[in-house]
Amino acid sequence: MYLKHFNKAKDQLHSALQLNRHDLTYIMLGKIHLLEGELEKAIDIYKKAVEFSPENTELLTTLGLLYLQLGIYQKAFEHLGNALTFDPSNYKAILAAGSMMQTHGDFDVALTKYRVVAYSVPESPPLWNNIGMCFFGKKKYVAAISCLKRANYLAPFDWKILYNLGLVHLTMQQYASAFHFLSAAINFQPKMGELYMLLAIALTNLEDVENASRAYAEAVALDQSNPLVNLNYAVLLYNQGEKKKALAQYQEMEKKVTLLKGSSSLDFDPEMVEMAQKMGAALQVGEALVWTKPVKDPKARHRTTSANRSSSLQQPLGSSQALGQAMSSAAGFGETTQLPAGAGGPSQFAKPPSLPLEPEADPAEAIRPEVQEQRETQKSSLAPE
Repeated sequence: MYLKHFNKAKDQLHSALQLNRHDLTYIMLGKIHLLEGELEKAIDIYKKAVEFSPENTELLTTLGLLYLQLGIYQKAFEHLGNALTFDPSNYKAILAAGSMMQTHGDFDVALTKYRVVAYSVPESPPLWNNIGMCFFGKKKYVAAISCLKRANYLAPFDWKILYNLGLVHLTMQQYASAFHFLSAAINFQPKMGELYMLLAIALTNLEDVENASRAYAEAVALDQSNPLVNLNYAVLLYNQGEKKKALAQYQEMEKKVTLLKGSSSLDFDPEMVEMAQKMGAALQVGEALVWTKPVKDPKARHRTTSANRSSSLQQPLGSSQALGQAMSSAAGFGETTQLPAGAGGPSQFAKPPSLPLEPEADPAEAIRPEVQEQRETQKSSLAPE
């Protein structure tokens, strides 16, 4: 295995299992499948291992984490719960369970879980990342930054922690700090379009329109599915008087929305829909969008629209609605915050999901808690370990 001759290693391990089944043999075989990126086959191996040794907490935790990576939360919770039954102090299982609770918005319950983990591993970067994003979900931004800075000190090269720091600073309208952390995240994750979009929003508010436009162009080139990238870029182009280019981005956004609507029952953020309608009216392509859905609370929608109407009539179209879905990860927020826009208009900023860090099955050492998810990150976005 260490010589990277994985096929030969698998043959020997399968032969070993035929002679005598053992926990360690299953663990090593699962590691090889993870090293090869074969998640489904690794899950099959660990399922057989759990059937053979149902009280092995390492096997149960690893299987739960693999299900968590696939988004199969019911089975993940089941196996992590079994691991905690046999070992209530298993910090990896506790951290993963807290991550799932945080993903579904149960911040106080997740913080209770993390308090237990803090006794076992007080210097865990994923732990402090997730605690920070719990405080972010509770709108305690100073506490969130404090915890995320500690996570960043412990793991300075973790792009998800840098992403979350950029997101919190962007929410607090500290655009220079947001630019700093988002730029650092891009250095470690240069192929993620959402990062370039958030960077462009920070640059727009710093009144660096030229570089903001470059960042949007890069985001559009990298991201083939998120309609918010095209919507934000269209708003920037429109505010710069480039209506033809803005129309092209708007039409591209509609194509992505049509694909998303066909492939899933995704609910679009009401603020995003409203911004797209304003953009359509400004570009004279109509306000009726193929993906517009009735708002669940018409009164709340009316209040929001009324509050924004006076400023939107007097100023250029609001600049940059931020990431609505980052990755599959914690806290999707429905509330919105007004951010002053560098392009001159009020900015509709819908908080993206944070990226909690979920413990991952590590090929090198059965499992290792890490930093989010972005996920993950959808998927969050933007993602506990």
